Order: sequence, then C-alpha cells, then structure tokens
Amino acid sequence: MVSTTAPATGSSTPMRDDRSFYRIALAVVAPLPMTAMGLNYILLDMPGDSSFHDIVASAARQETVVQLSLWLSVAWFAFLIPAVIGVAAVSRQARPRLAAWGIVLTVPGFALGFSGPNDTALALLTHTKQLDVRQISNLDEALWALPQFAVSSLLFIVGIVIGLLLLGIALARSGAVPPLYGIALAIGGFTHPFLGALGHTVQGIGLLVAGLGFAGASIALWRMPNDAFLPARPTKQARPAQLPG
Repeated sequence: MVSTTAPATGSSTPMRDDRSFYRIALAVVAPLPMTAMGLNYILLDMPGDSSFHDIVASAARQETVVQLSLWLSVAWFAFLIPAVIGVAAVSRQARPRLAAWGIVLTVPGFALGFSGPNDTALALLTHTKQLDVRQISNLDEALWALPQFAVSSLLFIVGIVIGLLLLGIALARSGAVPPLYGIALAIGGFTHPFLGALGHTVQGIGLLVAGLGFAGASIALWRMPNDAFLPARPTKQARPAQLPG
C-alpha cells in the first residue's frame, strides 16, 4: 500500500531567540574602543611627527606606559568595528541613509587602517631587543612608503573624520538617546586629526568625548526591544508525520 501522511500535532516549532545576545554584546563593547584609545593618548607621550629615533628614545623613557598602551590598543582593534555597527543598529531605522553611509566609510577604513605598521610597538621592540635603530628606521620608512599603506591611512582618516561624523549625526537625530550623545560622537571623531598641535592629552580627551557618543549607543541598545533591533526569525515548520502503509 502507498504510505500516506497525517498532519503533525504542532504546526510549528518555536526557535530560540538569539537577538538579545547580539544586542547586549554590542551594548557592552560599544564604549570600550574609544575609551581605551583616549586613555592611551592621555597616558602615552609620543612625538607625533618626529623621527623614528625620537620615538625609540621616548619609548625607552616610558617603557611601562608603552606596555600598558599596547594592552589598551587590544580593545581598540577588537571592538572598534563592532562599536560602529552598534551605532548603526540604533540609528538605521530613523536615519537609514546616514547610518548606511557612516558604515560604508568607517568599516572598510578602520579595517584597512589596522593593517598599517605600529610605530610604538616597533620602537619598543627596537629598544628592548637592542635592535639597530637605523636599520629599523629604514624598515619603518619603507613600510609607510608602500602605496597600500598610504591608501589604508587615507581611508582610516576618512572613516574617523567623515564616517564618525555621519554616524554621530544619525545618532543625534535618531531619537533613541538625547542628541548630546550623537553630537559628542560627531565632534570627537571629526576633530581628532586636527588636535595634534594641542598635545596628546587634548587628543585623548577628544577621543573620550567620542567614547561618550558610543556610550549613548550602548544605552539605546540596552533599552531597545529585540523586535526593533532585528526582525524575529521565522518559526520552524514541523515535518508531517508519516503513517505506515
């Protein structure tokens, strides 16, 4: 006999809702990268436009602080892209175009910017491993002269100056948090490259201001219902029961 099918007892099976995990994870990490890098700038006094020899000498004078700054940089590298995604998640419903353009400029720019040489780490290793300063300086110059790193540095600056500006405006206009948070993000990112003449402490404070903006996104993510964060996944349809033929 030909087997027949009978309807299952339940028409659908509820699936585990994992949206809270992603929402809370973004809320936790959003303020971390800018806060870490702001503290990095405040604590570490490095000559910005000086020669590599001067950077090595500065690293030798503050070896412990340099070690701490490298640990703070871990949070910067690990969480900066998730942080901007968190801002976009808060802003995209009210200001979709601004959020989209902000993501387009920040995510590729930041990812490429991370690939560049780290002069601070290189200077520390030159000092602690007693490497030839002149040779490592030539190597550092050769690395920065590569066109790939030149493009990466440019796109990183574009992400900081324009990308964070757009995300800050989107956050300020989203209505999810008071506009002050979005303004802080926009100002803290846009002004960063122009504060170097005022010293490393002022640059660090500027990044802490941007971190306040990311904290606003964190607050909004904590308050946000899961349905506003992401649409629910469709329920899994139960397979029909088979009757023996």
